[in-house]
Amino acid sequence: MEEFKVRAVARYIPMSPQKVRRVIDQVRGLGADEALELLRFMPQAAARPVAKVIRSAIANAEDIGLVREDLYIAEIRADDGPTRKWRRFGARGRFKPILRRSCHITVVLAEEAEEV
Repeated sequence: MEEFKVRAVARYIPMSPQKVRRVIDQVRGLGADEALELLRFMPQAAARPVAKVIRSAIANAEDIGLVREDLYIAEIRADDGPTRKWRRFGARGRFKPILRRSCHITVVLAEEAEEV
C-alpha cells in the first residue's frame, strides 16, 4: 500500500525562523494530535502559527479521506522568508539597522502504515 503524504504551508510568518525552529524541533515525528496538545501548552509565541499549520494539514488530510488518528508529522521545517530592512536613527547622525525577519513553515503529514 502506498503512503499518502499531505502538505500545508504558511508563508510570510513575521517571526524569525530561528525562533520557530526551537518549537518545531519539539514536535517533529510526533502524532498530529499529540503535537497539537504539546503546542497548546508551550509558552513560545511561535507555537500558535505552528499549530495553525498543523491543523490546516490535518484538515487537508481529512478532506481526502485519511483518518486523523493515524497521521504523524513526517516532515516539518521553517525556511527563511524575506527580510525587511528597517532603520532607527541614533545619536550624532548614526544609523542603526534593524532586520525584520520572516519565515515559511511547511508541514508534511503521513499516514502510519498498519501492521498486519
